[in-house]
Amino acid sequence: MFLRAYGTAGARGGLTLLLVACAAWASEITFELPDNAKQCFYEEIVQGTKCTLEFQVITGGHYDVDCRLEGPDGAVLYKEMKKQYDSFTFTASRNGTYKFCFSNEFSTFTHKTVYFDFQVGEDPPLFPSENRATALTQMESACVSIHEALKSVIDYQTHFRLREAQGRSRAEDLNTRVAYWSIGEAIILLVVSIGQIFLLKSFFSDKRTTTTRVAS
Repeated sequence: MFLRAYGTAGARGGLTLLLVACAAWASEITFELPDNAKQCFYEEIVQGTKCTLEFQVITGGHYDVDCRLEGPDGAVLYKEMKKQYDSFTFTASRNGTYKFCFSNEFSTFTHKTVYFDFQVGEDPPLFPSENRATALTQMESACVSIHEALKSVIDYQTHFRLREAQGRSRAEDLNTRVAYWSIGEAIILLVVSIGQIFLLKSFFSDKRTTTTRVAS
C-alpha cells in the first residue's frame, strides 16, 4: 500500500511530513499532529475492495482528534469529532483516490501523537490452492490456524503497546504537574515563614519603643 500525505501543520509541518515520508510504505503510521494543524492521506483503491481504518490518539491534550474520510467523488463516508479512538470498515464503491484526514484545528496549545492502521483488501491466502474445492490437509489446516492466531497476537501486541505509550504519557504528565505543585507549595511555605518572622519582629519592636517612651 502506498500512501500520499499532505498537511497544514504550520511551522512544524516539515517534521510531520518527514515522519510520514519515512513510513509511507507501511500500513501502520504514527505521526505528530501539531496544534491548529490538519494532516491528510490519500490512497488509490479499486472498486469492491474492503478497507478498514483504525486510529487512536496516543498523547496530547484530552487524547482526541477529528477524523474525516471522503470518497473519490467527495462524498463523506466517515466523520467523527474529538474521538480518542475508533475503527471504520467500508467497501470501495468506485475506483479512485480516497482521502482521510486528521484534524487538530480545535486545539490551540497542545499537539497530538496519532496512530492509524489503514488496511486495503484482504490478506492473500497462505497457500495458493487454499481456495480449492477439495479439503485442506491436516498440516495445511494447522498452518492456517497458526497463521490466524499469530495475526491476532500481532494485533493484541499493537494495542497493548499503544495503551502502554498512552499510560506512560499520562504518568509523565501527572508527574510534571505534581512536581510543579510541590515547587509552588514550597515557595508559598517559604513566603509564609518569612512573613511570620517579620511579623513577630514588628511586635517586639513596638514593645521596645513603648517601654523606652514610658521610661523617659
